Amino acid sequence: MSLLQPAIQLQHTTGPLPSVQGELQFWMDKAVAWGQADSPDTQRDTSLHLRRLSSYLQELLSHINTVRSTAETMKRLPLLGQLLGRLCWNPHVTADDTSRGLLFQCLWGLYSEDPCDAVERKANQWIRKVLCQLSTEEDDAAAQKLMKRMGVPPKEYHLKVLTKMVAALQGNIGKSCSSLGNINQRCSCESILATSEACVPLVSCPEAAPLIGALLQRPATCVRAALSEDFLEALSSAFSSKVLSLEDQAVVSLWIHSLSTLEEAVLSLLESVLSNPGSTPQRMVQQVSQSLLPKACAQHCSIFLVVNDIFRSTLKQSEGNNSVKSLIQTFTSCFLREVALLQPQCVSLKAFFPQSPQSVLVPLLTLPSEMPPEAWRHHLNWLSSSLQRLTEEEEEGDGRSSTRGHQRVFEAWFLLVQCAHWVQVSVQLLGTNGLEDRGPLLWLLTFYHHPTNRGHHRDLQLVQAGEAWHHLHALFSPPPHPPPAYRQQLLAGLLSPGPQRPALCPSLIFSLLLNFAVFSQQPLSCSTQVLHTVVRRSGLVEEAACALRSLELRLNAGSCSSSDATRVHLRIEALQNTLTHMQAAWSPAESQAHTHTL
Repeated sequence: MSLLQPAIQLQHTTGPLPSVQGELQFWMDKAVAWGQADSPDTQRDTSLHLRRLSSYLQELLSHINTVRSTAETMKRLPLLGQLLGRLCWNPHVTADDTSRGLLFQCLWGLYSEDPCDAVERKANQWIRKVLCQLSTEEDDAAAQKLMKRMGVPPKEYHLKVLTKMVAALQGNIGKSCSSLGNINQRCSCESILATSEACVPLVSCPEAAPLIGALLQRPATCVRAALSEDFLEALSSAFSSKVLSLEDQAVVSLWIHSLSTLEEAVLSLLESVLSNPGSTPQRMVQQVSQSLLPKACAQHCSIFLVVNDIFRSTLKQSEGNNSVKSLIQTFTSCFLREVALLQPQCVSLKAFFPQSPQSVLVPLLTLPSEMPPEAWRHHLNWLSSSLQRLTEEEEEGDGRSSTRGHQRVFEAWFLLVQCAHWVQVSVQLLGTNGLEDRGPLLWLLTFYHHPTNRGHHRDLQLVQAGEAWHHLHALFSPPPHPPPAYRQQLLAGLLSPGPQRPALCPSLIFSLLLNFAVFSQQPLSCSTQVLHTVVRRSGLVEEAACALRSLELRLNAGSCSSSDATRVHLRIEALQNTLTHMQAAWSPAESQAHTHTL
C-alpha cells in the first residue's frame, strides 16, 4: 500500500472501528476458554457463538483491508495475532465453512507482499506456517479428538479440509484488482502472493490442481499479482518429476512464468527424438504434437522465440545433424498448422521470425499446398535466386562485417531448414522432369545440405550434385533396362571422398536417388536394383533409410504432390522392404569397414 496518502484521507483510518476494538477482548476470552477444555458445554458454547463470530470476523476483515500496512494493524490491535491463531487451531471453529473462510481471508489480508520491518516479516512466516499446517498436518490433538467423536477417518477429514481450503483460495484469486478505485484500500491482488505461498506444500496434491491452474492462468493485470518464486520452483520440480498433472493451458501458463521449465520441456523433446534416430516420421510428428510446444508457441510468441533459439543453438552445435533438421522441420510444420487454426487471432508471422531475412520469410513460410503445382517451379527459381544473391553479398565481406554476414547466411539457412517442404518439392521436380534449367533447384538443394562455402566447399558440392543428377537421369530415363552398371558405380563413387574432392553429402544424393526411384516411369525392379547397388557399394544403409522416411513424411504431409498416389506409395513400400532386408543382412563388421573407407 502506498505510504503517500493525503492527511484528509487518513482521518478515517487513524484507529480501529469501535466495534472491532471493543469486541476484541471478548472474543479473545472466548477463544482462550474454548481452547482450555473440550467438553460438551464448551462445544455447545462454540456452536451458539459461531454466527456472531462470523459477523465479527467480517468486520475485522473490512478493517484489515482499509489499513495501509500489517505493522499498523498489529499496532492498533495487538491481540489480533493471538486471536486468529487460537481460532485457527480450534477444530470446532474451522469446521464451519463461513468462519474458516473468513479466518483464511484475514490471514491473507495480513500477509505483506514486501515486508518492511521485522513485525511484518515475522507475521508472514507465521501465516505461512498456519496455512501449511492447517492443510497438511495430521497430528493436531484437537483435530484428532474431533475426528474420533464424529467417526470420520483421518484421511477423509484432511481431504475435506484440503478441498475446502482449495475452494476458498480459488474463489479469492478470482477477484479483480481493487487498487484503482481507492488508493487507501489494500489491493486485492496482494493476496495472490500469499495464496501462491500457501500452495507450496500442496503442489503434489491432485486436489490442488484446479487452484494451481487458476493461479497460473490469472491475467497479470497488476504488478502486485506476482506469484511466489518458491511456488514456481516447487511447481516446476513437481511437474518435472511427473508427480503433478496439469491441464494443457495450465502447462502453457507455467512455461510463461518459468523459463527453466520451458527450456527443460524443449530439451526433453530433443533428447527423446535424438536418442532414437531410427524413429518413423509418424512417431516424430506424434512426439512433437504431444509435447504441447507447437500449440503453446502459436498462442504465445514469447514461447516460440525461446524454443526457436534453443533449436538454433542445437543446429549450430550438431553441424546440421539430419535428425535435428528433421525435428526442426516437423516442429515448424506442426507450429504452422496451429497458427492456421488460430487465425485471425494470431499475431503476424513476422513477429515470430525477427532474425530471419524478411525478403524470403513469407515465400518460404507459404506451403506448397497453398499454390497450384504449376507455379512451384517459378516459386522455387525465385527463392533460389534470392537466397543465392543474399549469400553471395554476405560472404564477400571481411572482418566484423564478415561475421555479421555469416550470421545472416546462417539465419537464411535456418529458415530454409524450418521450411524444408520447398527443398523436398525441388527434389521431386528434379526427379520427375528432364529440366533444362535445373541450376536453381540444384543450388537450393546444395545450399540446404552445405550452408557454408569455406574453401569453395559448396561450389564443389554443387558440381558433384550436377554429376549425380546426370547419372540418375540416365539411369531412370527409358529405354535403358537393365540400368548401366558403370553409371551405378560412378554414382556410388560420388559418396566416397577422392584425392582432390570431398564426398558428396549422402542425404543429398539419396534424396535425389529416391525421388527418381519413386516418381520415374521405369519398372519397379529397375528402381530397387539401382538402390540396392548404390547402397551396397557405399554401405550407407541407414542414410538411405532416413532419406526414404523423410520423403514419405513429406508426401503424407501434402508438401509434395503426385497424381498417382497409389502407385507412388506401392513403390515406397517396395523400396522400404529392400532397405529392411539389407539392414538385416548387413553385419556390424561390414558397416564399420565401410565407415572407415568413407
